[in-house]
Amino acid sequence: MSLTDLITVVVFVVILIGAMTALVVGRGRRELPPPDVVDAITEQAIEHPEDRESTPQEAEDAIDRAAVGAPTVEHPEASGGRLVRLRARLARSQSTLGRGLLAILSRDQIDNAAWQELEDTLLASDLGVGPAAELVDALRTRVRVDGITDQAAVKAALNESLVALVDPTLDRSLSLGDADGLPGVVLIVGVNGTGKTTTVGRLARLLVGDGRSVVLGAADTFRAAAADQLTTWGERVGVETVRGPEGSDPASVSFEAVRSGLHSGADVVVVDTAGRLHTKAGLMDELGKIKRVIEKQAPVTEVLLVIDATTGQNGMAQARVFREAVDVSGIVLTKLDGTAKGGIVVAVQRELGVPVKYVGLGEGADDLAPFDAEVFVSALLAD
Repeated sequence: MSLTDLITVVVFVVILIGAMTALVVGRGRRELPPPDVVDAITEQAIEHPEDRESTPQEAEDAIDRAAVGAPTVEHPEASGGRLVRLRARLARSQSTLGRGLLAILSRDQIDNAAWQELEDTLLASDLGVGPAAELVDALRTRVRVDGITDQAAVKAALNESLVALVDPTLDRSLSLGDADGLPGVVLIVGVNGTGKTTTVGRLARLLVGDGRSVVLGAADTFRAAAADQLTTWGERVGVETVRGPEGSDPASVSFEAVRSGLHSGADVVVVDTAGRLHTKAGLMDELGKIKRVIEKQAPVTEVLLVIDATTGQNGMAQARVFREAVDVSGIVLTKLDGTAKGGIVVAVQRELGVPVKYVGLGEGADDLAPFDAEVFVSALLAD
């Protein structure tokens, strides 16, 4: 190829490249809208929130975002009327027992076989041999002496006898200290799985609902989850929870909780303890140590034993050992709505000589209620 031919080819290539570049640029420019259209599109695309009112949902979302990281303090209901509110739930769980008793006593002829059947029904409800015999004897006397025949009168007689057996005269109030200005100290004890930590959380809600200031002590140091759970319960109602490292001395944590209650002027300090088998002497002795250490600062005003109502008579052996270890002053019966064996209320009171003070009637945060004998029996015999 000559020099002239080479120059011709180079010139041709340069011209071709220039033409292609111009074509691309031209196409790119033609795709852009005129300047006034660009301004209009920009104004439509940019949203100015300050220039318009927020929708209700947007306002709610903004509040939620602002609250992230800050616990919401709840305001639980007061204790008064809780058991009345939960009466229907209790009635459903106890209806089999109530209907059985009324069916036997409503027969045209109540003979010895009927009275024996009545006693067997009461025994099946975990009432206990002694209380069951007392109730049957009282009813037999009432029916014979008064000549009761109609169903309404029979039900009234049964209601009165059951209320007397449950004993409405017992003091079921929670002892919360004295005039010394010291806080009431409530020690919660029981075996594994009875719901102690949940009971402590619910009791804190109930006390806060009644206008009491509360400090919680997470003395179940064997389970980190127990302290976390209790802290969450406390945060929900604005209550301080004193805790220690996992595996630390429960007595030390209890001591610090009471000291915190003293410094803050709290009305009540509620101490959660680890679940322990009543057959383990060492663990039972530890409860005594916790109580002694606490009382270096303030007296323990209540020791509440938490018993799972569904365990029935098995709870009696537990109750005896705990009473000997820490002078139990009251009973909390959990899961009472999950059993038709309502006689456990009478049996445990007879066994310990102390009253049932609270009952758990469900899974909700406010499903702990002060026990009331009349309401309980009314629910037991509800239609």
